[in-house]
Order: sequence, then C-alpha cells, then structure tokens
Amino acid sequence: MWGIQTMSEHRAVERTTDPLTQTALVKALQHLGLKAGDTVLVHASLSSLGWVIGQEMAVINALLDVLGAHGTLMMPAHTAGNSEPSNWENPPIPKTWWPLVREHAPAFDPLTSPTRGMGRIAELFRTYPNVHRSSHPEVSFAAHGPNAQALILDHAHSPMFGESSPLGALTRLQGKVLLLGVGYDVCTLLHLSEVLAQVRPMKRYGHAIQVRGKRAWATVRDYDYDDAPFEEIGKAFEVDNSVNISTVGLATCRLIDAKPLVDFGTRWLQKHLNRP
Repeated sequence: MWGIQTMSEHRAVERTTDPLTQTALVKALQHLGLKAGDTVLVHASLSSLGWVIGQEMAVINALLDVLGAHGTLMMPAHTAGNSEPSNWENPPIPKTWWPLVREHAPAFDPLTSPTRGMGRIAELFRTYPNVHRSSHPEVSFAAHGPNAQALILDHAHSPMFGESSPLGALTRLQGKVLLLGVGYDVCTLLHLSEVLAQVRPMKRYGHAIQVRGKRAWATVRDYDYDDAPFEEIGKAFEVDNSVNISTVGLATCRLIDAKPLVDFGTRWLQKHLNRP
C-alpha cells in the first residue's frame, strides 16, 4: 500500500529530474519577485511544478516563509458543489434530481466545507492554523496573515466577485496575484473586471446556507460570469504592462499587480463585449 501515487503525481515524477525542496521553492519564489510583507492571491497547480518533496505542504510553507510575519496569503476556497444544480455542467445531473439537491445539500460551513476543483494546495491551505475564510457559500476565499480579516470580512452574497468581495479588498490593499503553474484562465481576479465593466447578463444562483441555526436554500441574482476571454486578456495585458515571469520547478509562473490587471480587464471587456 505504501508509495501509491495518483496519476498526476506519477506524471510529475516522470517529468522531474531533480525533485523540488521547500528551500528551492523559496528561492524560486523570491526570484520571481514575491517579497516579505506582500499581500498575494495564489492560484496554483501542484503537478505543474514537477515532483515536490512534501507535496502541497511544502508549497504552502514556502509561500508563508517568503511572505514572512507581515505578509498575507490568500487562496480561493470555492465550493462549487453548493450551487444551483440547474447550472451544473461538469457533470450535469438529471433535471429530476435538482429539487433533491436544493432540499438536501448541506449548508455551507466555513470551518468544514471542503473546496471543489481548487486543487490540493488550496484545499490543504484552508485547514491551516490561523487561516480565516470568507462567508460566501459558493466562492469563499481563505487568507492567512495580518491582512486576512480585511480581505475576507463582509463578502457580499451578490455580486460575489464585486468590490465588496476579497477581490475588491485585494486591489484596495495594493495586492498581487501569483499564477503558480496555471494560466490567466483560472485568474478569478478578472471576474472583478466583469463586475466593473457591467457587460454580463444576470442569472439566478442558489446555495444551501445557515439562517439562525437552520439550513435554508437561498437564491440570488448575480452576473453570468464567463472566464473564456481571460487568457486573451492576460496576453493583451502583458504587451504594455509589467509582469514578473519566471519558472518555479517545471512551471512557468507569473506575479502580477492586482489593480492594474483589474483596470485593464475592465477596459478590455467594455471594448470587446456588447453590453446586455
């Protein structure tokens, strides 16, 4: 039973010549431009880095080591399973199941609700000591450090990615985004650009929540977010804007100032998409 690997870990071993250590990760992150005292939102793919000794724990510890006592680390802690079942696509479920999901899905609990589709690094990070999590039942964020409360407090139910969200707080704190082995297509910060640009139609969302100690199904209208143009926005942004690009292990990584990217994304969307 010992030594059992997932397929992604097996591929990482095959691709790696020298395994990454936590010390090597620290040096690579510092070379990328991450500094002590930074406030940073991280999107990460463990397998893209190559094989890491200590796996996701080593990556999180390396990030915390670089940021130091005065830095703040934030990651998405989204719970896509706690959402309106008629919107599900990966996979969709039969229409006859939708009422059962709305009636029986467990209410969001910031202490225990697991992430879904966020990767192993983000899932472990939410369980770390002194990590705080925002209250949104579908798109919460987890944060650690002196700016954690400023980032995650008062996460509006709608718009979920607006200025009253951890993304809005990140821009006000002059924070950064670190794409650790992933592309702009998963950069949630650009959803804030969608809100500011006001180019998306609205749709209905639903979530299981706790209301005065009782489970309830809450519905809300919010933007119909779409990350399809995010890669194109990122490439266009890099033409005239400074982005730190370097390798960490086997992965190409990017460190970006949050507010300039949001401002650029807002202008790009307003230019290229018709208003609803």
